[in-house]
Order: sequence, then C-alpha cells, then structure tokens
Amino acid sequence: MEPAEQEITLGEVTLRRFRGEADLPEFFRVIEESLEHLRPWMPWVAEHSVAKTTAFLAERPALWESGKDFTYAILLEGAIVGACGLFRREDTAVNGREIGYWLHPAATGRGIATRAARALAEQAFRFPGVDFVEIVHDPANLASAAVPARLGFTEHSRRPAEALAPAETGEEQIWRLHRG
Repeated sequence: MEPAEQEITLGEVTLRRFRGEADLPEFFRVIEESLEHLRPWMPWVAEHSVAKTTAFLAERPALWESGKDFTYAILLEGAIVGACGLFRREDTAVNGREIGYWLHPAATGRGIATRAARALAEQAFRFPGVDFVEIVHDPANLASAAVPARLGFTEHSRRPAEALAPAETGEEQIWRLHRG
C-alpha cells in the first residue's frame, strides 16, 4: 500500500481526502452548479444523481486504502470547489500514475487546477517505483491542456477514444512528466 497525504495545503487552496457522506451535501451542490461547465467533457455528468454521488463518495475509502485512487476535494478558503485525484489506471504502466481534476466554473482561471496537479505530481513521485505521471484529456479541451503545459509536462502521445461526452472529439491527448 502506498502512503498518501490526507491533506495538502497550498495557501488558500487545500486538497483534502473526501470524508464520505459528510461531504455529500456540499459536494453534490458544487456538482449541480457545475453541470453545464462539465457536461462537454465529463461523461459521468449525463448520469449525475444523488445516488451516483453517494456511491462515488462511498467507494473512495476502499480505493484509497488499496493505493489505486487518491481522490481529494479541492477546497478554496474551506469550501469545496472541485475534485482532483491521483490514479493508477489498469492501462497505465505500473510505474506511472494519472492525474485528473475539475473545478466549479467560479473557481476557474485562478491557477487552482495547476496548483492541485503540481501537488499531486509531487505526491506521486514520493511513491516508490513511480517514474512518471500523466494527464489525459480530449485535445479540444483547451482549459485542461493548459494545466500540463504550465507544469512542464510534454505531449507523450494521442490515441483514439470513444467520444462519450458532447464536445469530445474521439481522441485523447496524453501529457507526461517524468521523475526528476
């Protein structure tokens, strides 16, 4: 099992391990307020519901303990404004991890996703055997592309992908950052 920090403080931004049902009301509200912002890029938005959000939060502890998925609430001055995570995907090499993130539209444009991704990359490189981290997104999602570009990731590859959300192009852009 890999160690992961439960909370990462980045000035007024904090990444905090989800607290299960205690986070449900606030997290669900943030998702609700973000639906139109997320709909073009996030396939899960089409099936968004209280039950799905409850199930998502309920799955986090087991995934965290397994070392497969470290998902954090992104807090700005104590309020949830999004989520991010560090994942070990089945299709990613054993020595790699993937970073994902999304924000409430009112929290965009402040460097929050960039700070969160930087902190998660630093966290990944503390794990033994992790040589690289990836950020994967649709190439048409220019806001998501800006984050790895700012952090010194380089485009590693592109691959075909099923377009599951309305704005997706059927391609994934994979950015990679290597240890050191």
